[in-house]
Amino acid sequence: MAHVITSDDEAIETARSLANQFAKRAAHRDAERVLPVTELDELSTSGLLAITVPREHGGAEVSARALGEVIRLLSAADPNIGQIPQNHFFFVEVLRENGAPEQQAFFYKEVLAGKRFGNALAEAGARHANEFRTKLTPDSAGGYRLNGTKNYSTGALFAHWIPVFVTDSENRVFVAYVQSDTAGVAVIDDWNGIGQRTTASGTVLLDNVHVPDEHVVPHYRTFQRSEIFGAFGQYIHAAIDVGIAGGALTEGGEFIRTSSRPWWESGVQRAAEEPLVIQRFGELALLVRAAEALLERAGRALDEARAAFRSGVTGDRLAELAAEASVAVAAARAQGDTAAITVSTDVFALAGTRSALRDHNLDRHWRNARTHTLHDPRRWKVQHIGNHALNGVAPPPNGIV
Repeated sequence: MAHVITSDDEAIETARSLANQFAKRAAHRDAERVLPVTELDELSTSGLLAITVPREHGGAEVSARALGEVIRLLSAADPNIGQIPQNHFFFVEVLRENGAPEQQAFFYKEVLAGKRFGNALAEAGARHANEFRTKLTPDSAGGYRLNGTKNYSTGALFAHWIPVFVTDSENRVFVAYVQSDTAGVAVIDDWNGIGQRTTASGTVLLDNVHVPDEHVVPHYRTFQRSEIFGAFGQYIHAAIDVGIAGGALTEGGEFIRTSSRPWWESGVQRAAEEPLVIQRFGELALLVRAAEALLERAGRALDEARAAFRSGVTGDRLAELAAEASVAVAAARAQGDTAAITVSTDVFALAGTRSALRDHNLDRHWRNARTHTLHDPRRWKVQHIGNHALNGVAPPPNGIV
């Protein structure tokens, strides 16, 4: 059985302890593509995967700020391990939004026991990321049948449950929670991205898969009202990017202090004493600090909006808080993107030629940053921030802002 975490502080301390362990073999796992099966089992047993379960169901119901810090810490150590639970927390939140009381009771109990949710959302052949051709087809014997192919299925290979995005005859989106060992389910480990190599973000095949009525949740209802669900999902992605930036800065700094030579014109004995290195490293540290600050601010905005939702605030005030949460998360995501890409690139210029040796595998930080930040484009985050700041236009309730 999994441990049950009871507070924000316990969640953060648990994440910090696990992150210290996970960091030790992160470079090796990336280089050899060793999937983090043991590490994910440790994550489950620790209770971290249940920290967003509501208190009335036995969970800690941690704040968004605490969840962001947990994901940031894990991602600084190994962003693969930071990203795999992103969909898990996403689908725990789906249950909070629209799960029936019986569904919540059942699935929250599963999560508290250490069970993991994966995902089967994206379809590579679709016109765009929000098109889902896998249909929710009624079964004459009861329940539904699913047929389709899902790609970029981060976490599915390690999951006990694979939530699937499906549409009904009216093109409304539902989530079907499918047990990973259900007949007709196949998870193929065919992910070959340049970065995030051990997320196993491969393919899920659904061949006439049966799912009972009680495992299907009407996700479309989330976007028929003011919501922060999309911001919540994006917030976790932002925490991953900010973690990558911090991890690159930490490891890059250690390399400069211990393994780099100063430029001979500087007249100093150590690269870490070279004024131009110190200056540029300070600029990189500012990028990371700014990203961390924006992540923390986004967490506060989410917590404030969530408190308003639960206390019954309605109308313009609720819409204002929801918009602010979305904009704050978009800002954290955009800054996290910039920090992760810039820091993981520029530390090489400060560390020197030997930092490019494969033995050190420092390039994994850039590969991980470049791969994860492609999840959805930074340019549209900035577009929504600008339109809100200039024209007072709230970001759209589309689930990805």
